[in-house]
This record gives sequence, C-alpha cells and structure tokens, in this order.
Amino acid sequence: MGHPSVNGGDGVLGEERPGQGDEAQGRQTQSNNTQGSNPQGNAARGDETQVPGEGAGQRQGDGDEPAEQDAGPRAETASQILQDSGADRRSRAAARVGLTTAVVLGVAVAAGIGGLSLLANMGGHDATRTRADAAPAAVTGPPLQLVSVLPSANSSGVSGATNVLISFSARLAQTSAMPTFRPAVAGKWQASGSLLSFTASAFFAPWTRYTLLIPAGRAGVRSATGGAVAKPLRIVFSTGGYSQLRLGQVLSQLGYLPMSWQPTARGRLRGGSPAAGVVGQEQLALSPPAGSFTWDSGYPASLRAQWSARRPNALLRGAVMAFKAQHKLAINGKLTKKFWHELFVAAATSQQNTVGYTYAVTEKGSPETLTIWHNGRRVLHSLTNTGIPIRPTMSGTFPVYLRFRYQIMSGTNPDGSHYADPVTFVSYFNGGDAVHYFPRGSYGSPQSLGCVELPYNEAQKAWPYLTYGSLVTVTG
Repeated sequence: MGHPSVNGGDGVLGEERPGQGDEAQGRQTQSNNTQGSNPQGNAARGDETQVPGEGAGQRQGDGDEPAEQDAGPRAETASQILQDSGADRRSRAAARVGLTTAVVLGVAVAAGIGGLSLLANMGGHDATRTRADAAPAAVTGPPLQLVSVLPSANSSGVSGATNVLISFSARLAQTSAMPTFRPAVAGKWQASGSLLSFTASAFFAPWTRYTLLIPAGRAGVRSATGGAVAKPLRIVFSTGGYSQLRLGQVLSQLGYLPMSWQPTARGRLRGGSPAAGVVGQEQLALSPPAGSFTWDSGYPASLRAQWSARRPNALLRGAVMAFKAQHKLAINGKLTKKFWHELFVAAATSQQNTVGYTYAVTEKGSPETLTIWHNGRRVLHSLTNTGIPIRPTMSGTFPVYLRFRYQIMSGTNPDGSHYADPVTFVSYFNGGDAVHYFPRGSYGSPQSLGCVELPYNEAQKAWPYLTYGSLVTVTG
C-alpha cells in the first residue's frame, strides 16, 4: 500500500542473508516514515619523469554489436568458441597488431616521424628481463626521444586485451633494454625500427592501475646509434571492467534474458588461452566475440523496446539481480568482482537459470490491469488497483528486489492517520511499490497508496512468477 524508502535496481539493498531464496517467511512488522512502510526491516620513484596526459584516454570498444535474428541454432559453449586452430589465433593476433600499428604510424607521420613498421614475426623480448646479457655501452648518439605511447598517459577504461605501443625518435638497438610494468605483466616485447610493441601473455587485469616504466641511461632503452633516453619515464594508465556486451551474451546463454545468443563464424575467439573454464570465460569478457541475439517468441513489444546490448538497461539489471538471487549474492544490480567470478564459473559449468523468465505489465487505464508472461507465455491477466492521484504508482520498468509471503505493511495515510495492514504475496519492485493481495470491494481503478493490488486468488497465482529480478513495467 505505502511507499517505503528503500529502492531496488542498482543500489545496495543490505547485507546478504544466508539461505536467501525466493521468499521470506513469517510475520514481518514494519515501521514507516511519512511515505509508508520500510520493507527491509529484516607510488612513484623520485628520479622518474611522469609523462603528461596526451588527451583523454580511449575506452576500448566491446566489438561489433550483434545483429538480432528471427531464428537461429542453439548457442555454442565457451569451450567451442575458444577451441580454434593455432593458425586462426595467429591470424587474429597479427590483424590486431597491424591495426593498432596503423594508428601509431598515423601519429608518427603527423609528428614528422616516418618509416615506422612492425614485423609481427620478429623475435620478442621477455617482459620480465632487460637484455642484461651484454655490458651497457657508453652513450654516444643523440638523445632518444619518446614520440607517442598507446594507451596514452593517464588514460582510463583501457581494455584488458589491449596492446601497448611505444614510438621513439630513432631506430632501436638490438641489445636495448625493454620497458617494464608495475605490477608486473607476463608477455613479450617486439622491436621494429623505432617502434616497440607489447602483447600480454593473457591480459591486463581489470580495474587495475598500471605504470609503464621506460628505463634511461646506459642500461636503458637505446638507439642503434648509441643514444639513450635522458631520464626514466613513467606512463600511468588504468584498465576498465569487463565488457557489458559479454555480460549480455553470457546471461542469455544461461537463460536469464528472454533471448538466446550464439557466435558468428567470424566471432570465434582467435587469440589468448585455448583453454575453456573460468580463465577462458574471463578472456572472453575482455575481448567478446561477435555474435547475434535471437529473441524468444511470445513477449510484448514493450519489453523488446528496452533492450540494448551495449548500454545499461532494465533487462540487464534484472538479469543480474536474478543471477545473484540464485547464487546467494546480495541482490542488487552492481557488477562486483565477486559477481563476475560467479558468472564465469556458472558459464564454464553451464549453470542455467532454474526459475525461468518473467515479465509483468501494469496498465493504469480504465480498467487497470496486470498481465504476466512467463517463458514466453501469458500466465495471468487480472484487474488491479494502482495508486490514487495523491500517491500515484510511478511509471517505468523495475526489477523485483524483495519478496514476502506475509507482511504487516504500516505507514501514514494522506490524512495523517496511521495504518498497519496485513498483506500477502508481496513482491516489491520500486521503493515501497509492490504487487500484493489487499482486500477491496472492487478492482480496476486507482485505490492504493502506490502499490499494485490484486484479488487473493490472482495474487496467489502471480507470486511464484514474480521472482527476484523479474521486471514490472507500469504504464499509462
């Protein structure tokens, strides 16, 4: 009936409760503010030079957005996506390095530096060593200047699958020392002319601040003519999180979205670890394969209109909350490291959604109605009551975030009087607005203080479908 002050969606809804599942049994007495009841009663070195920012860092893209199809075969597993030939892997790696090199070449030409080329099949240098097999020669040539670096200094949101490219003002010596990373990153450096490129063995860790250290002097990076970098340089950049595109792909494969997903032929992963499992899933989340989403039939157009593979939306938020509920995590829309780990494990072991997919629409028309779809079938259509003009039910789409089989809902009426009403089959979806049973003489018109009220039999039928993360759209 009332408007509790707690909201669902992306906010943290409290500590995780042991054994948290589809219901909270027992009598729940809630106190309330003037709006209604509260449903939740229950380090840098001193001798180094910091390279200034070269402009805002580019966030790495998630790849081409898959085109939706009307029909398609069942999605392949991550193991199948990851099991590609070594030739395909080398082809993908060469293409990626070639594309990124073209970008750096453009920067170099604009700066008056020509002749930069990258030989993808040249021998590489271990990123953890600095060519200490020969004694450093004296500095004899002109100073070696830094021309450009990708990712640029102070950039953020860098993809974990990125390559690091450094352009210098002169051709590098074959015995030159190599830059290093803090924290350390396993991988290989490759030198070609005045260009250095680094490819990580696996990937840069997400949500991590990295410092690229370019050594100077006799034991530092050297040119073929004997020149050296005058002073050690530091380039700082930060990686972003995992791809939202991949989030939708995995949640679709596990049955938490009203659609399926499968990779295209060109979307198979070419590069990185060929092993499936959690490591393979993490790699796919950093460099998602191309593919297509295919909608399940039977759902209304109002649901499909809210979907986007690239941007945050109600469908993804609800799917995340549904996943968290089934995996005993705090039920909110936050994409934490713990959530991603559990998602990778679920994807690697094919842990499917066990309760199906539900979508509900409340129409504030005349009469007012509630319709529920489950797994593409309409399972309920009933008259309902929404909020009165002074306490209206807010329009929008919201995920169910709290449920009670029985509750005492208490609060303050518009005239200032107090109420404490027993209600059953309660599913909160937006603050204090919930779908629940409440006895009325009639249904189909605005009578509540914001909730969506149903007759007893219809509320009893609706409640098992309105599980955590189920979306409720209020319109009209």
